[in-house]
Order: sequence, then C-alpha cells, then structure tokens
Amino acid sequence: MRVLFIGDIVGSPGRKAVKKYIGELRSKYRFDYCVANGENAAGGSGITYVVAQELYNCGIHAVTMGNHTWSKREITNFIEGDTRLARPANYPPGLPGQGTVIIDGRLGVISLLGRIYMDPVDCPFRTLDRELELLKKQVKAVVVDIHAEATSEKCALAWYADGRVSAVIGTHTHVQTADERLLPCGTAFISDVGMTGPYEGVIGVKRDLIIEKFRTSMPVRFEVAKGPVQFNGVILDIDEKTGRTHDIQRISNVFSL
Repeated sequence: MRVLFIGDIVGSPGRKAVKKYIGELRSKYRFDYCVANGENAAGGSGITYVVAQELYNCGIHAVTMGNHTWSKREITNFIEGDTRLARPANYPPGLPGQGTVIIDGRLGVISLLGRIYMDPVDCPFRTLDRELELLKKQVKAVVVDIHAEATSEKCALAWYADGRVSAVIGTHTHVQTADERLLPCGTAFISDVGMTGPYEGVIGVKRDLIIEKFRTSMPVRFEVAKGPVQFNGVILDIDEKTGRTHDIQRISNVFSL
C-alpha cells in the first residue's frame, strides 16, 4: 500500500496547490490513499464544510485536524457525520467528531495533539494506546498525525509506537524537517512533514504582519500570504499484511499558481 501524506494545507493557496499538483503525484507515485492535515485549510485557521468537500474532491481520502479544529464554529454542524475527518483523539470526552478514521477498511488514521507549549489536552501516549486497542482489530496499517510543537515529544511518541503503527507523522510547525527515517520495528517517522501553502510568507502568513508583531509585541490580524506556493508531503510504502513501512520519501516543491 502506498500513502501520500500532505503537510498542513494553508488557506486558498494551499488548496490550489493540492488541486494543481496531486494529479502529477498520483501519476508519478501511484499512491493508493492520500491523507492531509487540514486544520488551516479555511482562511488559514480551521475548516468549513465547503472546504472539506473541496479537499475530498481533489482526491484526499482523510483529513486530520489540530489545535485550530474549532476555529470555524460551523464545524460542529458537520463533523459528527463526516467519516473522513479526524479531530484530535485526545480532546476531552464528549466533544463531537472522532479521533480515528478508517479508509476502505484498509488504512487507519489517528489524529493526536501534543501537550508541550500547546493547550492542555489528554495524554497523547495513553490516547494512542486506547485508539489502537480498537483500531488494530480492524486494520494492520495505521498512520498517526501528531500535531505538536516539540520535536522531542513527536520523536518520543514515534519510539513509543514503533512496531505498533505504520507511521508517526509530525505536523504543526509548517517547516519540513530532514529527519525522515524508519525505526527498527517498521514505523516511519518525520518530525514535521511541512506545509502546503504560501512560500514567501512566514509559515503561511503575510510576512509584514508577522514582522510587525515581533517588532511591536502588539496583536495583529493574520492574513494568508500570496505569491508562489510550496507543496510538502511524504510518500509511505506500507506492507498491508504486517503494517510495517518499508520506505518513506520526502516531497518538497515550490511553484507558481
């Protein structure tokens, strides 16, 4: 099984980049499934029903979320019935939606939030144990999106999960890391898969606004940057029978829309 995981899609530029580039990647890599982090897909923060459908129509099979899950309040109107949308599984009990999705009865996807420098949530390690107890009865291949700030937390989770999941993919920082690797028991890992969105901003935001915020310490309203876009992701080659990953390849491309 071959899986494409796309790094955090940011705003309209990110969605356009996916629409433009995903067909080429499908022809080149012939992947079976595509998973993407979409927590910044609508205007740079959150997701809407229309945006979610746009991503699915591009060929994305499952969308993971993160700390901006609830930024667009309308998500509560559709997340419960959207079987392709995974919000962090370690949010408090009782919230709408689900933290795990299964694609075609073949691939499980778990969304988790880190706790270091992030809003308080339940333990991602214990939550992973809980989700896997149910998920592994149905599928062997499982991809985990750990949406977190700290590289150490992401790395620790990968080692904790080694041999129990196919891949632990870091998201959130919007900067692709060059540390992709296969752990000894068959789990692929990368600290951060990167971002799909504006290339000449600051992690997707207009750079002048970010510079002003740093210079003045005054709050500013973030706006998605314009100009060239980048596409970041990874390709995973997974043995569907064992759940072990045999290869992980980084994808990074910059182009004009």
